[in-house]
Amino acid sequence: MNGTISLPKGTKAQRVYLSLRDQITGGSLSDGNSLPGEQRLAETFGVSRVTVRRALDALAKTGLIERRAGSGTTVCRGLNVNKPIAMNFSTLMPQLVEMGQSTTARLLSFSYGKAPDFVMRAMGLNAIDDVQIAIRVRSTKKTPFSHLTTYVPAVIAKNYSEDDLASQPLFALLERSGVEIEAAHQSVSATLAGPEVASALGVSVGSALLSLRRVVRDVNGNGVEYLSGLYRPDMFRLEMPLTRVGQGPARHWEPAIGQEGDSTP
Repeated sequence: MNGTISLPKGTKAQRVYLSLRDQITGGSLSDGNSLPGEQRLAETFGVSRVTVRRALDALAKTGLIERRAGSGTTVCRGLNVNKPIAMNFSTLMPQLVEMGQSTTARLLSFSYGKAPDFVMRAMGLNAIDDVQIAIRVRSTKKTPFSHLTTYVPAVIAKNYSEDDLASQPLFALLERSGVEIEAAHQSVSATLAGPEVASALGVSVGSALLSLRRVVRDVNGNGVEYLSGLYRPDMFRLEMPLTRVGQGPARHWEPAIGQEGDSTP
């Protein structure tokens, strides 16, 4: 796969494309499986053969299927597709640190200035405080999977250079600067890719992305980093082990924090 998601034109074609893509990347359709013919797919999805053809052409461009005249369409996921990076929710922070060491980063911008109001409030900054603002794209096997915007108080960021940030994980640079990290609060939601982010991640404008926001604090409770991360969902997933607890009607699922879940992509 070339790392770029190119959705077919038309909402019906996109629906067919996304359904087949999810079946392939989720393992329902395995390597070497043959897809039904265009007419059968058209009947299954209630669309025209032209619509099905658009969806199949888009899947072929991403390397998920191979189309050969006279022999049909074959799934070729294992040969061409990067497997998603699986992150266990209960051990997410150590995994993110490890990911920063095992993937490559490209620095898109580096500057100093005032943080947006929502960042200032989250970090507890004053209106006069400057921050370092950096935007990076992380890639695995040359395929971009995350767009990261970080805000760090200038008084801390002055201890490392633009070149340092382009080559080393931010956690390591903060600790090298003498910051004693105590805790962080993180939230995960979903959003849509705008033009600049879509271009950087190789996806179509309006594509769904995982959105991660994190505020990191030192031992004194001061905000030392604000991260806004956007992740391609086809390259990244969060996993959480669960345990069945309680008695009778109150029995429910509860996160098994501290236990390792299945992190096999």
